[in-house]
Amino acid sequence: MKFKYLSKDKISQLPKSTGVYCFKSGKDFLYIGKAANIKERVKNHLERSSYRDGLFINQIEKIGYIKTDSTIEALILEANLIKKHQPKYNIVWRDDKNYFYVGITKEDLPMVFITHQIKKFEARNPKSETNSRLEIRNSKFRDFIAVVGPFVEGTALKKALRILRKVFPYYTVKKHPQGLCPWCYLDLCPGPNPDKKKYQKDIKNLISILSGKSQSVLKNLKREMKNTSQKQEFEEAAKIRDQIESLEKILAHAKIFSDVLTQQWLNYQVWEEVEKKLKKILNPPAGGKKRISRIEAYDISNIQGKEATGSMITFIQGIPEKNFYRRFKIRIAGKPNDIAMIKETLKRRLKHKEWSYPNLILIDGGKGQLNVAKKTVKNKMLVIALAKRRSAAKSRTKLRFGAGENKLYIENRKKPILLKNLPREIFNLILQLRDEAHRFAISYHRKLRKRQLLKK
Repeated sequence: MKFKYLSKDKISQLPKSTGVYCFKSGKDFLYIGKAANIKERVKNHLERSSYRDGLFINQIEKIGYIKTDSTIEALILEANLIKKHQPKYNIVWRDDKNYFYVGITKEDLPMVFITHQIKKFEARNPKSETNSRLEIRNSKFRDFIAVVGPFVEGTALKKALRILRKVFPYYTVKKHPQGLCPWCYLDLCPGPNPDKKKYQKDIKNLISILSGKSQSVLKNLKREMKNTSQKQEFEEAAKIRDQIESLEKILAHAKIFSDVLTQQWLNYQVWEEVEKKLKKILNPPAGGKKRISRIEAYDISNIQGKEATGSMITFIQGIPEKNFYRRFKIRIAGKPNDIAMIKETLKRRLKHKEWSYPNLILIDGGKGQLNVAKKTVKNKMLVIALAKRRSAAKSRTKLRFGAGENKLYIENRKKPILLKNLPREIFNLILQLRDEAHRFAISYHRKLRKRQLLKK
């Protein structure tokens, strides 16, 4: 499949169908994406540009598109094209941990699973293109038939696999129970005693479809149905016929990712109102002309300085963007020092220039954390800090997270503001940012503690 190209000023001629689109500058691919409606998605990039779009919008010289018959085909085609062309701005925003891959284990009854854990390595089997490029990092899945990907959108991939599993049932665990499992009752599992040859054939077909060869799979199934029918194996031929019909229906009608442009536009309009109120409170320099679209929040979690972790969570126009969440294992040793830990976390974050800078940073802490954050970011972005005002009746150790009154410290302002006195939209936004950063930090801290306990 090849892209059909139009100049940037002819987007009105783009199709309204499902498919894949690309932006190019000369011979270089800038970005490749998929859409339920190519025309509307491209217009959204150009007319309602996000901070990410702004990185390459001015570089676009032509727009390419490929129409597909279904969203599943668009998902798979997008993965193959990203792998082939390595578009600059797809790569900038993601690393291996953010892409999704489908792995199929190497055994008599292979398992199918989704993973982030892959790495490039030299070929052990030169005849296998897949094995020459990727390896599963998790030792549990060291031997495998194939790794298919990269896929950009995890939710869409999970939906696609769930739908395809109805046509080609597969295992997700190494050992099946002796009786029927819950997946068996949904016809999504081959059961405890499957026909090995048929199961292996189904897995091979699944790999082919995920690799973009669905028409080849349908052609082979039709040929197989004809052969079994000629041998008068009518029951088997009927099963293959049902499989063909189900697969054709899925490829033609399955909707695995919705066109969320309307919802995005509603979010955009709501955020404009919230942003106005936020800017009025923060009173940013330069007359408040700079947008506040990306906000990052940071928190520290530790027990007496041990297994300390730092978290960075990201909201875009008030919505969590988990692809941009990051966590840090604190390197400072010794007694707990939240201020020093915040400083380390921010310094390490700022070293990653490939991560777009936020317009606003929220720190979980008081004036000390605010001051160290300001010095660390060196006026590159606005900084605020949220502290919990403790009542005299409660000690520091007994204070529960979220108890007491919250005070918001704003740079260049002497006195903090009580959060409860702010507009409800801002109150909710700040608390949501703080709570999400805390959740993300403490989940990693617990993971490290558990790992440490297992070593003992």
